[in-house]
Amino acid sequence: MDDPQLLRYARHILLDEIGIEGQERLLGAAVLVVGAGGLGSPVAAYLAASGVGRIVLADDDVVELSNLQRQLLHTTARVGWPKARSGREMLVALNPEIQIEILEQRLEGDSLARAVAGVDLVLDCCDNFATRHAVNRACVRYGKPLVSGAAIRFSGQITVFDLRHGDSPCYGCLFPEADPVLEASCATTGVLAPLVGVIGSMQAVEAIKLLTGVGEPALGRLLCFDALTARWDEIRFARNPRCAVCGARPGRPESV
Repeated sequence: MDDPQLLRYARHILLDEIGIEGQERLLGAAVLVVGAGGLGSPVAAYLAASGVGRIVLADDDVVELSNLQRQLLHTTARVGWPKARSGREMLVALNPEIQIEILEQRLEGDSLARAVAGVDLVLDCCDNFATRHAVNRACVRYGKPLVSGAAIRFSGQITVFDLRHGDSPCYGCLFPEADPVLEASCATTGVLAPLVGVIGSMQAVEAIKLLTGVGEPALGRLLCFDALTARWDEIRFARNPRCAVCGARPGRPESV
């Protein structure tokens, strides 16, 4: 690191658990952020500010006025812009030293596979189960850690999946694709604006922990936040040896 970088990241370097070595790991890391909306905004912003060297921001949507209540990557002047392009503008302003790549498309098939294969870690910040399951399958295929978050109304949740650990569950263990789900969205049910900041910031925390190797990631733990009561609850879950996505791989499944 040069002198300006030592100054920019000084508050990380002062942390014994991170230090210069941990910050250099962040500078050399690449992450994929799937979704540039409510969760993707704090995730991408904090990872950019923290010095993650390459951020790939993927979103096929455009900025709408109703997004601005919570999606802080975007501004009134950029209403109508592709979200990925608008997000890049904000991230470059935050930290011009890092590399920001954008994908103005819904990731699926080969494009999803290439995006996941080319990074060290994936952050699920999307708003639909189909994409979540597709991202999970790609992460299982390529052995990439996945930090997943969700927020609706006054409730949010976050967890981590890391297939580098033989007994780690995947998203399909927690939410099997075959299970019927009632798809809800912020557009129909609403969401408290700061809630996505809480959950997205926690996703960024987990990502930095994984990239630097510090702390204990939220593996096998679904952290649930209720903004109305300001309470966190934890639900423990284990790998499902019969999971349709990851069940065939070796590991040591444990009971809940």
